[in-house]
Amino acid sequence: MPAHHTMRWIDTHCHLDAHEFGAGAQQQRELAATQGVVHCVLPSICVNNFEAVRTLAYRHLDSYCLGITPMNVPYAAEDALERLTSTLQQQHEDPRLMAIGEIGLDFFVPELCKSPMRERQQEFFRAQLKLARKYDLPVVVHSRRAVDPILKMMREVAGPGGRWRGVVHAFNGSLQQAQALIQLGLRVGFGGAVTYERAKQLRSLAVDLPLTAIVLETDAPDMPPRWLYKSAEQRAAGEPQGINSPAELPRIGAELAALRGISVEALAAATTQNALDAFPRLAALLSADRALDAARHPTETTSS
Repeated sequence: MPAHHTMRWIDTHCHLDAHEFGAGAQQQRELAATQGVVHCVLPSICVNNFEAVRTLAYRHLDSYCLGITPMNVPYAAEDALERLTSTLQQQHEDPRLMAIGEIGLDFFVPELCKSPMRERQQEFFRAQLKLARKYDLPVVVHSRRAVDPILKMMREVAGPGGRWRGVVHAFNGSLQQAQALIQLGLRVGFGGAVTYERAKQLRSLAVDLPLTAIVLETDAPDMPPRWLYKSAEQRAAGEPQGINSPAELPRIGAELAALRGISVEALAAATTQNALDAFPRLAALLSADRALDAARHPTETTSS
């Protein structure tokens, strides 16, 4: 549904195809639209959901990314990178394809840190970075306890003076690491984790980084903000864990605006512009989709 909001929000990372949403994905997306969320970027996580994210992007006038996450490297078939390459050959000019993602390194999960998975992760990340360069696409990067090796590999693939476009999703490193990523041309994604008072380093980072460097995301259905989170004790007592959704983005944004001491309107405008800068195809797509949406709902634009 079209949103009648002066504030426009972009969720730069949302897994609407996740099984937690199931048949409720459309309802959640429509609810988000009523809250002013004008666009969601839907990253893939493995070869098997390439078509799902593309289908949802077309259905809801959103966009998608193609990539294999480090979390899925252990389960990836031997031909996974070949299938990604083949899909990109066919779809690289699709206006709804925003980036190569979600890709990266994860040295938090113990089994991913040991050989041979540590090396396989790095092989997958390097190959996907090269595909991003080949097709001149931004990247959506997953990084857990791996910022320094990610920086090293991105610099190597880009070459001397080379820069990137895209987003480092759910960033949780140091200020110095964030600044290094920003110098490479990337934006830094903040979501539900920033709403927890105990996340002191993250909240400090969200205040200290330049406003031009920040984009918003939900990572829905994961990374729930504090008002959806249930503790282990609550879950043991039968309370279900809250499922995050793109409809939560404006409230997350309002909390971040309060932390930075700026208006919600200023934060919405800045993070929307930053998303457009991170994903160069997005501005033209939003413009085309507004025209398409007006054609779909003529009474809403002509009635007084």
